[in-house]
Amino acid sequence: MAQPARPAAGYRGQNGAGQQPYSNGPVQNQLMHSSDGQGYSPSVPGSYSHQMPAKVPPHQSSGQYNYSGSQIASQLSNYQGPGQILNRPTVAPLSGSPVQQTGSVQHVLPPALQNSAAVSSAGSFPAGASSPVLSNWQYSQTSVSHPVGSQTSHLAHVTGTVSTQPPTSLSGNTNAPGSYQYAASPGGPPLQNNYMKPGSAPPPVTQPLPPLHPPSRPPLGPPPVGGPPLIRPSTLTAAPPNNSVSQSLLNSSANQEGDGTSAASDGSAIQNSYDAIEGGGLMATTHQSPALQNLKMGRSVGYSYPNLPPGYQNTSPPGAPGMQAPALQYPDGSKSFHQPPLGPNHLTASMGGLSLQQEGLRPVNLLQERNILPTTILQAPVPNLHEDIQKLNCNPELFRCTLTNIPQTQALLNKAKLPLGLLLHPFKDLSQLPVVTSSTIVRCRSCRTYINPFVSFLDQRRWKCNLCYRVNDVPEEFMYNPVTRAYGEPHKRPEVQNATIEFMAPSEYMLRPPQPPVYLFVFDVSHNAVETGYLNTVCKTLLDNLDLLPGNTRTKIGFITFDSTIHFYSLQEGLSQPQMLIVSDIEDVFIPMPENLLVNLNENRELIQDLLKTLPQMFTKSLETQSALGPALQAAFKLMSPTGGRISVFQTQLPSVGMGALKSREEPNQRATAKDIHLMPSTDFYKKLALDCSGQQVAVDLFLLSGQYSDLASLGCISRYSAGSVYYYQSYHHKHNPVQVEKLQKELKRYLTRKIGFEAVMRIRCTKGLSIHTFHGNFFVRSTDLLSLPNVNPDAGYAVQMSVEESLTDMQVVSFQSALLYTSSKGERRIRVHTMCLPVVTTLSDVYLGADVQAIMGLLANMAVDRSVSASLSDARDALVNAVIDSLSAYRSSVLSIQQPGLMAPSSLRLFPLYVLALLKQKAFQTGTNTRLDERIFTMCQVKNQPLVYLMLMTHPNLYRVDNLTDEGALNINDKTIPQPPILQLSVEKLSRDGAYLMDAGSVLFLWIGKNCGQNFISQVLGVPNYGSVPQNMTHLPELETAESMRTIAFISWLREQRPFFPILYIIKDDSPLKSSFLQNMIEDRTESALSYYEFLLHIQQQVNK
Repeated sequence: MAQPARPAAGYRGQNGAGQQPYSNGPVQNQLMHSSDGQGYSPSVPGSYSHQMPAKVPPHQSSGQYNYSGSQIASQLSNYQGPGQILNRPTVAPLSGSPVQQTGSVQHVLPPALQNSAAVSSAGSFPAGASSPVLSNWQYSQTSVSHPVGSQTSHLAHVTGTVSTQPPTSLSGNTNAPGSYQYAASPGGPPLQNNYMKPGSAPPPVTQPLPPLHPPSRPPLGPPPVGGPPLIRPSTLTAAPPNNSVSQSLLNSSANQEGDGTSAASDGSAIQNSYDAIEGGGLMATTHQSPALQNLKMGRSVGYSYPNLPPGYQNTSPPGAPGMQAPALQYPDGSKSFHQPPLGPNHLTASMGGLSLQQEGLRPVNLLQERNILPTTILQAPVPNLHEDIQKLNCNPELFRCTLTNIPQTQALLNKAKLPLGLLLHPFKDLSQLPVVTSSTIVRCRSCRTYINPFVSFLDQRRWKCNLCYRVNDVPEEFMYNPVTRAYGEPHKRPEVQNATIEFMAPSEYMLRPPQPPVYLFVFDVSHNAVETGYLNTVCKTLLDNLDLLPGNTRTKIGFITFDSTIHFYSLQEGLSQPQMLIVSDIEDVFIPMPENLLVNLNENRELIQDLLKTLPQMFTKSLETQSALGPALQAAFKLMSPTGGRISVFQTQLPSVGMGALKSREEPNQRATAKDIHLMPSTDFYKKLALDCSGQQVAVDLFLLSGQYSDLASLGCISRYSAGSVYYYQSYHHKHNPVQVEKLQKELKRYLTRKIGFEAVMRIRCTKGLSIHTFHGNFFVRSTDLLSLPNVNPDAGYAVQMSVEESLTDMQVVSFQSALLYTSSKGERRIRVHTMCLPVVTTLSDVYLGADVQAIMGLLANMAVDRSVSASLSDARDALVNAVIDSLSAYRSSVLSIQQPGLMAPSSLRLFPLYVLALLKQKAFQTGTNTRLDERIFTMCQVKNQPLVYLMLMTHPNLYRVDNLTDEGALNINDKTIPQPPILQLSVEKLSRDGAYLMDAGSVLFLWIGKNCGQNFISQVLGVPNYGSVPQNMTHLPELETAESMRTIAFISWLREQRPFFPILYIIKDDSPLKSSFLQNMIEDRTESALSYYEFLLHIQQQVNK
């Protein structure tokens, strides 16, 4: 019987054992060229092997992919998977400033010469497709009947960076009538929409100050051409680069980027067309003769890097009243076209903003000003751009930069001692998303940037790219605006009016017909698994949500179970009941029958329902204790290879037999000793298999339900490298731990029904002069800068680190663009593009003024995870503390004009020490023996894969007093009144025995009831007569017909609705065993192994004043 071909053997270099390494960095060799500028051969003659309908590259050779996990020169970025580093100069751990490179500096061609030619006839993965960042804010137009505003192209000759992000799941919007369609993205209300209060201004400290540019400033233009400048050494020592790996990576990169084909393990040539398509596309080769298409074009490092940041929270919609930053001067440039000029006439507005400087840079003495925590959700700082530009900018929930004022040079960035990077939440659920259907997707012919609000129109027929400054022609079709039905106004098109937009991709963006949605469920049915009772919950939840699985008439589904053997289920039409096929040879796994193991959901619904009903009872008497997880995953991979799709695996113990078997490495008494913690995988089996899966467009999601050590450090690689997710339910048991059952039900329902994108790729681009050198998140880096995402989901966040490679002289703004190309569950090829524009500044004070302290924390947390794995936990902790010391020392010595006693910080960074202390006390980085190893690893996985808004809650919880809730200042959402109590500092000083306090720690909620809490709250909300009657293990509030009960339940429900996971509510009293967990989150108080906030400030002051 036919047996699927085996995966390519031997993964090498940074991605596994072998001889030829994966290249994880951008090509840094001027001799490397790519025919289409994206790294793969542009000629994709629609001839992907029909004998291998599985995937385009059926066998990926070991040198064919760059892993997108973190393989960084930076000490902080050796984390096995979540972060990924390109082959660049080593980056100092947490400072963001690259270390002096010891070898010669590699020269790269100017961006204008990169990505210059790309034509693909048929392909489904445009390598350069930028995925727009999804945002929750309302666009200026919500329906076709509303004309798009006329504000467009406000930047004359402006350079910008384009960042590509993965789109939020877009299973809807399938019918795009006419030319353009505005559609609300299906899937319910956006997760974080309710945080935004239109019209509310953020705290004054977040208001950025306009940089002053002299009126005589020369007009914007391209930066000087030349090799990248030498990079300064950083104050923090970085891990020595692996020279042998670097060299081999460079050679391997040249092979990947330059050659249109690469040898598979069997020696056959395989078209690497994914990259050619996204990077190629329309108009890519018109300026180059066909004879030159095979010349290799060097790419400047960091021009098209996939962007991976988490979503960002609580920002008022750009352009909301009270949030406009002062105007920034933009020279008018030679525009004969009618665009609102942004020239010297706006300088006065910029001058008028000087009053902001006093507040934004106001020195704060942290030792004296104790009440610095805002009582409302902290807003992202608003970039200091002209209001006409800022209102078009990307929502920070989707795309956010650590510095909203970009330093002009790397030297200035080094001096600030702050990290430069992006945080993305590209596929976030959006309530409003413009969807464009057009045969012409307009992109820069040179760098492949998608046209966006920050390009400049020289006249009706020409536009200048804001990333590489090339002047491009406006296609004839683009002259007509289907929204206004006017001709000759290309600057009013939706593409130029929305920073986040989605394109329906034409056939040029497909390598093969879009794949059907395919879901394979792999269940552990060993004795241990049956004991937990998880199968009942999972099968029932799946049964209840079969009709809600994203998909269409092509949706396929299949099931595998395993213990020491592997069980397949034939669901052939005509069978009266499902047929089990057992494969006991786990050393040489094979598929027992070629068909009927993955079947059409609609056509075989009855058999599928029968199987789900009987599966929980089939193994109740099993005494088999072994677990062959590795062979089961190999079987699942072989079954899914022909189509791609999603594997959901449920595991309850340490794998014990077959490939991938593991042994316990946890010693409970040594949990605290940093050197003995096993954060690295014990085998590369799961990583190699994940890379095979990624090559065949298969993602693996891991659900770990275990009370014992299961080596998540090793198992997690299967999801990290295949763009999957990890879920962890510690000590899951249907009877002994019932709250976990509810959590699994709620989260599994969200998982099964949320939007999903298949066979996706993402690329992040930025203005030339900037480069991206490290990626963080769950993905695999293909062809130096193309993120391979076999699945993309709306709950995943990403981060990237950047550096200033060439001075941004004469640039007033830079841009970032992320493009996410994916197949929707309805079988449509789509591209989601997000574009962000930020000002460039020349002074250190302006850099500090634009610091986004939450984004800085998110990036540092990702870097610290990498450092923990590559070096040690103590190194990561030291680097986090040094990040605070270095930045505040630089501020004190270089910005403060008058030296003052105390610990001084700019207002924008006033929360920096508090947030770092919170990170040190978080489970990922805390010391002490009370953190299980799997729990620590899972928290690290969350840091690498969660959008910023959730990461901040996990790190620094919000504390509210809830026994006196009122309707004052309440939100009104869907006719429900949601109280908005003030946020309190995390200290027992703020607790009163007379009150009740709710702590929102992201994945868990604590309701602490004081001993003397008012009788009214106890009876009206808790429904018990007195304090002594409150049950010890209470986890639900009764729904009572009282105003107090309704307010409390409305507030807790609203908090839960803001996130994709389900936080359990624990109601605790003074004598509750969980009281210690509650107090552990009191960040500002001292614990056994950590300083109080005040003690931490004294330590920082001592170091700063040295």
